[in-house]
Amino acid sequence: MSNTMTANRTVVGLFDTMEEANQASTELEREGISRSDISVITQNESNKYGDYTSGTGEVGKTGTGRAGTGAAIGGGLGLLAGLTAIAIPGFGPLLAAGPIAAVLTGAGVGAAAGGLLGGLSDAGISDEDARYYAEGVRRGGVLLTVRTDERRAERVSDILDNNGARDIDEKGREWNKSGWSGEQSIPVVEETLNVGKRERAGRAVRIYSHVTERPVEEQVNLREEHIHVERRPVDRAATQADFEAFREGSIELTESREEAVVSKQARVVEEVLVGKDVDQRTETVRDTVRRTEVTVEGDYDKQYRADYQQRYSSGGRDYSYYQPAYQQGSAWANDPNYRQRDWNSVEPDLRRNWESGSHGKWEELKDAVRHGWDNVRGRS
Repeated sequence: MSNTMTANRTVVGLFDTMEEANQASTELEREGISRSDISVITQNESNKYGDYTSGTGEVGKTGTGRAGTGAAIGGGLGLLAGLTAIAIPGFGPLLAAGPIAAVLTGAGVGAAAGGLLGGLSDAGISDEDARYYAEGVRRGGVLLTVRTDERRAERVSDILDNNGARDIDEKGREWNKSGWSGEQSIPVVEETLNVGKRERAGRAVRIYSHVTERPVEEQVNLREEHIHVERRPVDRAATQADFEAFREGSIELTESREEAVVSKQARVVEEVLVGKDVDQRTETVRDTVRRTEVTVEGDYDKQYRADYQQRYSSGGRDYSYYQPAYQQGSAWANDPNYRQRDWNSVEPDLRRNWESGSHGKWEELKDAVRHGWDNVRGRS
């Protein structure tokens, strides 16, 4: 069932499918409601609606994967035309089109300025109903909002109901019975640096051994015996010794000679020692770790909107021009890197960060940054 906000002339309907929301939108246009007054927002987990955005908030030009889905929801892209991708903590990837998309993405601060609840509140939906509708979107529903006048508000509400808009009060009671409390959580993710060590192979040394030969020589003196027989004529008188030898007999002599005898003896003359030396060294590992910083807006942002009229309206700029600088100043005030420092000491660093990000002229916006900083620090 749709919900009519007569004070703001905004009619809201929560649908189960994009087909139902698209049919309602088509019928509204036939009733004379301009498409520029119709907003849609839905979750796009697992890219269930395909890649309909080209990065500029327009339907992509390639046509890949688009014609089939467009036909499935009524012969054309319908509500999908002009969808803008939005990332909001607690909801994941969203797709939005129409005025609500401008509210959520205005000045690039959709998530920081209250997320989907803030966007719905700015569209004229009460805080209580906004919580229900935001939960419906988180659960996969398709939210359709229509800006109209008092005269046609009831007709618009009937059209939404006739095309399947759910009774949000009934859905809220169902969720409450199942344990839903209406609270949302934003995970704070912080990285830690874990440094270990592992063994890695270095230079390898391989040692081979093989046998070589070389010629050597030594000198040795060898003795040889030679037998020689000599006859010589003699003429003398025989003696008694001669008569004693005068009988048959024989004499035998044997020659001898020395030969070189070679033997080898192995001796250890050198040792090669192989081992490893171990050295210890200390290495400093440097890296960066990330952490989710959640900036809680609320009274600060409302106060900033009120102060804007006095501080900046005379410069000819609207609130959205200064709001990113205010949001950034609030975020820096909560940054652990700057938390213990005062404005005067931290301003040079903030200016370098600002200018490196191409956020605009620092001199024009530094007062808004300072205002956001002081609001968080309690010195506004």
